[in-house]
Amino acid sequence: MPDLENTINNAKDKLSEAKDKLSESMPTPPSQQMPQSSAQALKQRLEWGEVAFTILDVRDRAAFNASRIMGAITMPMEDFPQRALDSLEPRREIYVYGENDEQSAQAANQLRGAGFGKVSELRGGLAAWKAIGGPTEGNAETGYDASSAEYNVKARLDKHAQVTSKNV
Repeated sequence: MPDLENTINNAKDKLSEAKDKLSESMPTPPSQQMPQSSAQALKQRLEWGEVAFTILDVRDRAAFNASRIMGAITMPMEDFPQRALDSLEPRREIYVYGENDEQSAQAANQLRGAGFGKVSELRGGLAAWKAIGGPTEGNAETGYDASSAEYNVKARLDKHAQVTSKNV
């Protein structure tokens, strides 16, 4: 029996060594930096394919519609932090950005005060994200003019009537 015990112990030791070597050679995804994070760190996490976090844009709706980090959720400051409490899990990892670093910090502090434990302010916000070539979306990105009256059906009908009356 002592030979069997020695064989088992040797096998356990070799297995442990193999696990150590494997974990050293296996890349691991970057983790969330707190309380602040760089745009590059967020981009690295996205490039790893991690989707277990939320990116919040706390700027006003017009700024969000114009341009935002791809996949970001709008949650303007006037809705904060109650809307976050109503729609997000407090254990979820959250990156937050605003018009400037001060607004980002204010939003992050409100989230932390509301019980969210994994909140990171995105330093430099959207400008920093664009500077490193992070993917964006929004009306400004596609060349669409959101200030036009295309959303207003009455304005479109009035314009059509004017054009039609000139052609008659």
